[in-house]
Amino acid sequence: MPVLALVFNALVWGLSWWPFRQFQQGGLHPLWTTVIMYTLSWLVILLRYPGALRELRRRPALWLVLLAAGTTNTAFNWGVSIGDVVRVVLLFYLMPLWAVLLARLILKEPLSGWSLARVVLALGGAAAILLPEGGGFPLPSGLADWLGLLGGATFALNNVMLRRESASSSPESRALAMFSGGVVVAGGAALAMAGQGLVAWPVLPAPAWLLPLAGMALLFFLSNLSLQYGASRLPANVTAVVMLTEVPAAALSALWLGGGSLDARTAVGGLCILAAALLAAVERRR
Repeated sequence: MPVLALVFNALVWGLSWWPFRQFQQGGLHPLWTTVIMYTLSWLVILLRYPGALRELRRRPALWLVLLAAGTTNTAFNWGVSIGDVVRVVLLFYLMPLWAVLLARLILKEPLSGWSLARVVLALGGAAAILLPEGGGFPLPSGLADWLGLLGGATFALNNVMLRRESASSSPESRALAMFSGGVVVAGGAALAMAGQGLVAWPVLPAPAWLLPLAGMALLFFLSNLSLQYGASRLPANVTAVVMLTEVPAAALSALWLGGGSLDARTAVGGLCILAAALLAAVERRR
């Protein structure tokens, strides 16, 4: 059951790009979709565990979880809605690189030979994906690439902070912090950009859209609970490997439904990034 719970979570995230694009085509920007979904989940947690809000206010470290989780969801949801899904997901999974640096900075973990190998693999994979067609320095080619990188970096920060706070805060307060982040960060970005005319104000073309939106909110809420259930019952190395099922789910669905492409350089870069993630799992096991 814990493995199935993690697979369910990975599949929800890996396939989420398609409904986000459907809502966008219907007039609802992915930022507004994120706000609506996480507001519903936030209300469920708040009504079920009212004390979680008091704990969140008392612990400044959870505010960083709020910002990191909110930025992760905002960047990922926006990135897969506007860019090549395969590229965005692979750049998002540069987490082994960011995790090494952040664990050293925040948790004071030493740099080992394993962690340096992860850095080299991840950097090599990113360079292969970002290398321009005509040659040159490997840099993100557009907003979607930057959003994939930002989402992966803040997800690594979120995971490191959750590890740091696991013994001193309740699961309910951490869940509330993550859902609050989705509302605050995505909502702040949407309001700021809408005020400048860069993002359209939310428009639902018909009441029939409300039911799919509520269903998607429910799926994300259940996927978060599944992640907490599975990750708390399995070794960290097993969790890391199972979560990688998000990559083939996103890539295969994008190739099938026309949401992305896969050339030789992207394939090689993706294999390097996945190898870095698997190496992290091996390191945890050792």
